[in-house]
Amino acid sequence: MSNQPNVLMITTDHWPARLLGCADHPDIETPTLDQLARNGVRFTNAYSECPVCIPARRSLMTGMSPRAHGDRTFQTTLKMPEVPTMAQTFRDAGYQAYAVGKIHVFPQRDRIGFNDVILCEEGRPHWGVTDDYEVFLGDKGFAGRQFDHGMSNNEYVTRTWHLPEECHVTNWTTREMARMIRRRDPSRPGFWYLSYTHPHPPLVPVETYWNMYRDTQPELPHWGEWAQDFEQLPYRLKQQRSNWHCESERDIRTALRAFYALCTHIDHQLRIVLGTLREEGLIDNTIIAFTADHGDMLGNHGLWAKRLYYENSANVPMIVVEPEANPQLTPGTVDGRLVGWQDIMPTLLGLAGIEVPDSVTGQSMFTAAPREHLYGECNEGETATRMIHNGRYKLIYYPAGNRRQLFDLESDPFECHDLSSSSEHAGVLDDLTSRLVAELYGSDLGWLEDDQLVGIPAPDFQQSSTRDLSLQRGTHWPYPPVVPPGPGKSSCIK
Repeated sequence: MSNQPNVLMITTDHWPARLLGCADHPDIETPTLDQLARNGVRFTNAYSECPVCIPARRSLMTGMSPRAHGDRTFQTTLKMPEVPTMAQTFRDAGYQAYAVGKIHVFPQRDRIGFNDVILCEEGRPHWGVTDDYEVFLGDKGFAGRQFDHGMSNNEYVTRTWHLPEECHVTNWTTREMARMIRRRDPSRPGFWYLSYTHPHPPLVPVETYWNMYRDTQPELPHWGEWAQDFEQLPYRLKQQRSNWHCESERDIRTALRAFYALCTHIDHQLRIVLGTLREEGLIDNTIIAFTADHGDMLGNHGLWAKRLYYENSANVPMIVVEPEANPQLTPGTVDGRLVGWQDIMPTLLGLAGIEVPDSVTGQSMFTAAPREHLYGECNEGETATRMIHNGRYKLIYYPAGNRRQLFDLESDPFECHDLSSSSEHAGVLDDLTSRLVAELYGSDLGWLEDDQLVGIPAPDFQQSSTRDLSLQRGTHWPYPPVVPPGPGKSSCIK
């Protein structure tokens, strides 16, 4: 085992692929990730097959598509399928496997194959679990004060962090992973899963990083011609746009500054983990991967958050750095093949020379032939949306109202021009539609009539109110009452 490479798998939450300096973003500062990209391979067409936390993380840890692992809707109480997880497969091959940060499985203390998990679950004590970050805050004299800032877990109002910087969850996650690496068994290789909770809201950057962007005028969101008229939007988009209120130029730029600050904070903290690997003599024999479970619309087309297949929501960063001694691709490569989160597990196992379990539906990003298309599915019924992507053209489908959108990402990377009515692109539309139809299963088959998409009637749109300020947390000391998971409880446990 002494020659086996270590593996450092880094994930973030809500980080769009475009938010990297090496992706030519005009405002973001990510010097550490830019250096990793220069040392490895950056995949520009990487997508979250189901761009919302729980289903995406099931794909990561099982190497399976949403259809295979059983969740395309965000099922908070669904246990992991009985298949070898990435962590268990590494352990079975002789690795020590440890995780720090957000895991987002049920039950919360399920180790899903890891030797141990040091947990941070974004303030979810409603299930009777006190995570390790909450214990840390208590030990520091700040018990239950994680959410004293008053910012919501799923909206875009912002302020700076209210506790000492060392108590910020990004610093804590970094510090715990560095200690975990130092405490490793030196006779065995390590699989380390470093899972940051940000830049997922609440938008509460530490003041140092807020100040970095305080005088920046962030580029304002892009608006497609198809997004101008609210009444003409698909039902699903009306619903999404009405639930997120960050509309004025001032509020949008403030939210973007805070979001970028959270990203740069993570980027800089990664240096501590990489520095630990260097000081322990491990960095030259460690596979490093960086990605995100999904992105965030960040105001593009008037939309915020995730669960959509526009680029800012579904296209995620994907950087893989191989051990220095045996790179399979030239460092600094930018690869445009289609890859998904189900591909991460077989890729890392392949680089480590470990057999991939038969349950895996993904494929290696390095050794497999590039796929012809990638399918995405999120939600069911009237809120469902589906994607089919062939590497250049992307079809997005909304069954409620039977609406299709077609984008040429080569000429229109910001998806401003819907080509679904273009006679010049009728052949592309027909081809991608037939590929999408071939992927449908289960309740989605009700959208077909004689193998043609007919969808379902779009409900009358009604403005909804968010009485809980989009999952606002209260004071957590003493801890709130336990609310057992079950029907009708989703609003208080996400």
